[in-house]
Amino acid sequence: MTTLPAPLAIGPHTVQPPVVLAPMAGITNAPFRTLCREFSGGKGLFVSEMITTRALVERNEKTMQLIHFDETEKPRSIQLYGVDPVTVGKAVRMIVEEDRADHIDLNFGCPVPKVTRKGGGSALPYKRHLLRAILREAVAGAGDLPVTMKMRKGIDDDHLTYLDAGRIAVEEGVTAIALHGRTTAQHYGGTADWEAIARLKEHVPEIPVLGNGDIWCAEDALRMVRETGCDGVVVGRGCLGRPWLFNDLVAAFEGRPEDFHKPTLREVKRTMLRHAQLLGEWIGDEARGVIDFRKHVAWYLKGFSVGSEMRGKLAVVSSLAELDAHLSELDLDQAWPESADGPRGRTSGNNRVVLPDGWLKDPYDCAGVSEDAELDTSGG
Repeated sequence: MTTLPAPLAIGPHTVQPPVVLAPMAGITNAPFRTLCREFSGGKGLFVSEMITTRALVERNEKTMQLIHFDETEKPRSIQLYGVDPVTVGKAVRMIVEEDRADHIDLNFGCPVPKVTRKGGGSALPYKRHLLRAILREAVAGAGDLPVTMKMRKGIDDDHLTYLDAGRIAVEEGVTAIALHGRTTAQHYGGTADWEAIARLKEHVPEIPVLGNGDIWCAEDALRMVRETGCDGVVVGRGCLGRPWLFNDLVAAFEGRPEDFHKPTLREVKRTMLRHAQLLGEWIGDEARGVIDFRKHVAWYLKGFSVGSEMRGKLAVVSSLAELDAHLSELDLDQAWPESADGPRGRTSGNNRVVLPDGWLKDPYDCAGVSEDAELDTSGG
């Protein structure tokens, strides 16, 4: 089985094996990161939910909770999203001065219309000068902290930006780049273009390139590295309801396929209860934690024989005891179903990209984007 020849270097931080948890809004909070780290044995890099720089600078209460890390999280990794170079610079300096993180990632991959119509997210790299200004401010403000970035191929197949953006990133001192092999127009539909990841790696050999897109199992991660030559992988939707995927990723890169985790429903139930409990402790209210956990239920139970009536009951649980009781009614001896593997989460595609008027007329001149583009959303 293939193993990587060298660990991934993110500034002074060594990530071995080179696997990274992708930031996902409402998902990769402290409880979920804890689960993933436990399954990985503490190996890998686990990035926070995306944090908007404006909210951080304004010390929004919810945002300040999201940037709190457990004392066991090392390195502490924050992903920032911003559209204004000055605000991004202020946010980065705040993180450094208050010692709130060890690594900063910048998001240029969000494809949702309410962001791109204002020129933010995955629309922003089309404006090369604006991208450069944001990266320059972030790197200058970060000091010794490494700055990385995550992006998409471009707006659509006629307006690809990833090679130019990669070169700008190198020139401005970015430490590593993650590329989701889809355009904004694709959203999460179709198949990720792994060849683009290979082209980017050839284009910017000076820094590590990480691949993202369609990694549903550990074998996919090995195949991506083998086919593209990328230096590591970023896993998003593949770990929804599957935090043990990080066990498999570590085992795969260490040449131990016999240690892949194929849990029974009883083991899945145990993980579900722990996830919900951690959410309650983090939020400070058990009921709110269980309610927040509801969105994970279908992902955890995919492929298992559950039944529509039980799924309906689980959709309205509001206590750990209730969640435990309902899950206990199932046949917990069910083995891992092969149908549980494969795509999860958002799969929409072929979307019309909404951009500011005249956005595509000039890839360089830009008066800036509205601060309305900095919304509390995520993706990439």
